[in-house]
Amino acid sequence: MTRGPAAPGAPAAQPAPSPRLVERMRPFTTTVFAEMSALALRTGAVNLGQGFPDTDGPASLLSDAAAALRSGRNQYPPGPGIPELREAVAEHQARFWGLDVSPADVLVTTGATEAIAAAVLALTGPGDEVVVLEPYYDSYAATIALSGATRRTVPLRAPDFELTEEALRAAFTDRTRLVLLNSPHNPTGRVLSRAELELVARLAVQHDAVVLSDEVYEHLVLSGARHVPLASLPGMAERTLVVSSAGKTFSVTGWKVGWVHGPAELVGAVRAVKQFLTYVSGAPFQPAVAAALRLPEEVFTGFAAQLEAKRDLLSEGLAAAGFAVNRCEGTYFVTADVRPLGLTDASALAWRMPEEVGVAAIPVQVFCDDPSAAPSLLRFAFCKRDDVLHAAVERLAAAGPRLAALG
Repeated sequence: MTRGPAAPGAPAAQPAPSPRLVERMRPFTTTVFAEMSALALRTGAVNLGQGFPDTDGPASLLSDAAAALRSGRNQYPPGPGIPELREAVAEHQARFWGLDVSPADVLVTTGATEAIAAAVLALTGPGDEVVVLEPYYDSYAATIALSGATRRTVPLRAPDFELTEEALRAAFTDRTRLVLLNSPHNPTGRVLSRAELELVARLAVQHDAVVLSDEVYEHLVLSGARHVPLASLPGMAERTLVVSSAGKTFSVTGWKVGWVHGPAELVGAVRAVKQFLTYVSGAPFQPAVAAALRLPEEVFTGFAAQLEAKRDLLSEGLAAAGFAVNRCEGTYFVTADVRPLGLTDASALAWRMPEEVGVAAIPVQVFCDDPSAAPSLLRFAFCKRDDVLHAAVERLAAAGPRLAALG
């Protein structure tokens, strides 16, 4: 993804993109996650950069997948996904969110990332505009570039990361075709309020735009915040594609089992593209995920409670080390401001921390188009074992005043 000049301590510059690579994709030859994870591995740093858990999901989920492997469910599944998973997704949406979803309108994908990519490619092209919240998950920008559309960003600014009407209205034009919404929001940890979602809904209707709602963190809501699916708002079910996956909910990010549902016409458009991307995937994982979606509610709430304790552990450690920690209402991530340390450049600090402190984080600036959007913010992942988080906190505390010299 696009970054500014290499900061002190940053890895060597990547080789220039091949001249055969189309120009619109040249900014996306690598990702900050791959670079930072490689740096953490090389230096032995605690990797709080990339957002994946270091423990597995429910035991029943793993045993169900093993049983499916042994019972021969290893060939191509049906293109739209196995019937029991599509049915389970529909049941899940009714049970947790009160949505009336037909299994026929559920499409199983290779993770939420493919669902988003297929939807953007199916519904937008050159001359169209896609509205996204900034900062944004990095695949959004790459996918919009693939489609040839133009992204229009809506700033969410620290410390509250509120979605304002003025900023949202400014992003819509007569060329707006799609709104790519993410709540609970990565990387800020915000859970958009009903009032904020209603504003998105009004403008989407006014501009006849489809909303692609990325809700992969739907069950990872903390601190009494409440997730409201956009499709549950009046008049939005007919223009909203809802995306989620098993990866975040059940701590199996490597399985890449996701789904998208919505109006038959929109899902059909996404299917037309998806079938020529991966075609199908995850045959033995799909029945296991179907069973997991039907687990008791305490499985879902229990994991969120565990995450809340981890968020608090890391947040308190960051504050003790001198960072200003922003409120996190959901997801795997907490953001922290380096300015109380006497620094202004979080990116420079991020590239030096793995070697000098032994902790890796991601500068939020890499998720933004505007270079001035979040220059002093770092994103830390807290979806790790407690001993890993304690180790990170201890290293940050030991660094103490030296942190100010690293930026």
